[in-house]
Amino acid sequence: MQQDFRDSPLFRQQLYIAGSWVDAQSGKTLEVEDPATGKVIGTIPNAGAAETRQAIEAAHEAFKSFSRTTAGERAEMLRRLHQLILDNRDELAGILTLEQGKPLAEAKSEISMSAAYVLWFAEEARRVYGEIIPSPWRERRLLATRQPIGVVGAITPWNFPSSMLARKIAPALAAGCTIVCKPATQTPYSGLAWGELCARAGFPPGVVNVITGSAREIGGELTSNPLVRKITFTGSTEVGKVLLGQAAETVKKVSMELGGNAPFIVFDDADIDRAVQGGIDAKFRNTGQTCVCANRFYVQAGVYDTFVTRLSAAVERLRIGAGVEDGVELGPLIDADSVDKVEELLTDAVAKGGRVMTGGQRHPLGGNFFEPTVVADATSSMRFSREEIFGPLAPVFRFETEEEAIQLANDTEYGLACYFYTRDLGRAFRVSEALDYGIVGVNEGLVTTEVAPFGGVKESGMGREGSRHGIEDYLEMKYVCMGGLGFPVA
Repeated sequence: MQQDFRDSPLFRQQLYIAGSWVDAQSGKTLEVEDPATGKVIGTIPNAGAAETRQAIEAAHEAFKSFSRTTAGERAEMLRRLHQLILDNRDELAGILTLEQGKPLAEAKSEISMSAAYVLWFAEEARRVYGEIIPSPWRERRLLATRQPIGVVGAITPWNFPSSMLARKIAPALAAGCTIVCKPATQTPYSGLAWGELCARAGFPPGVVNVITGSAREIGGELTSNPLVRKITFTGSTEVGKVLLGQAAETVKKVSMELGGNAPFIVFDDADIDRAVQGGIDAKFRNTGQTCVCANRFYVQAGVYDTFVTRLSAAVERLRIGAGVEDGVELGPLIDADSVDKVEELLTDAVAKGGRVMTGGQRHPLGGNFFEPTVVADATSSMRFSREEIFGPLAPVFRFETEEEAIQLANDTEYGLACYFYTRDLGRAFRVSEALDYGIVGVNEGLVTTEVAPFGGVKESGMGREGSRHGIEDYLEMKYVCMGGLGFPVA
């Protein structure tokens, strides 16, 4: 019998504002469904601008004292938070799988990654250094200091509902900021659990707030309210552009992790077995629903047929089912619209000459399940050469030369992640420098880690999460010129 994770005290169905659990002022709620079964698993408050304003004001008030805590004090609270996440990993993973659908093993990995980000920024809290600048004046001393920017508004997506918040909450708190979080309404419970965990870790009321409900109203208040000094968003490029325009009205600092169209290049000299495994990792993790998923496979002509055959065989072995079942490697898509989109892209490809090597149908399990699919003979005329798939569909394109591969890979407005496989050291350097992306995996299909900077270029966003650079977006620099120090003037 499967454990019902809705019995967990971490499964919260209210807003977390100023240290209290409250309902929406209207009393209205939204239902949340399990994507594997379509059954309602709970409700959340359908909050709007009024509740968001209340949370912002609570965060602004809390910032007055929290921003004056020492780095050591903040680090200690973050270390407690890290341990709480690890101590409750199974429950948190169960909640995540229940609302998002990914396999339980994958959910546990996401929770572990969330904990890793918290620990990393607990350590980085102590490393926010300033500078003493050589003065052009003998009687003055010049300093540059870094201070927490203020109240942060964080908006996160449904595909990684825990770790996407970890990347924002952890550096914000490490810097001394306070935060108002808006998780996706499809996967709100992982976000609400952060409120409970932060309370247990000892963060004062108002430092962390979690709001659920209308994306338009909550996002509109976060971007327009002058008390919010920074917006951090992970999601689609389309929504990111709207938020950028809204945030410009009050000139907020922004960081954006937006859409992707990741190429996965396999050269003739690649280790094909390694490339196939990397392709499985890069394409089918989270059922293809990641912003860094391989979207376009480009394979050099000399190994094209071999790669397609081996990739198709590996895909056929993937086990599909509800995420709570043992051994499942692919769960459902998040909703019916996502299934429809994958089907539309596949229909378009087949109509234009694409060959389905494996999969190609809605899965016999029904609902939001779709067979993992490989399409050979993909061409640039097919929609998925331009559009982000966000599903278990792997189109394989053919190319002849290194120059052609680079041109095809860069022919997109996106620039988040890319991957390529080669055993030629010179090519590894040439291609990695030529690809116009923020993240490059060379002979690796899984590259995300808390110790390295994560983010894109072009229309894939701005700013970096993780690494020592991840805290910079939550700080602002202040220049101090100190005179009247009593030094003799020559």
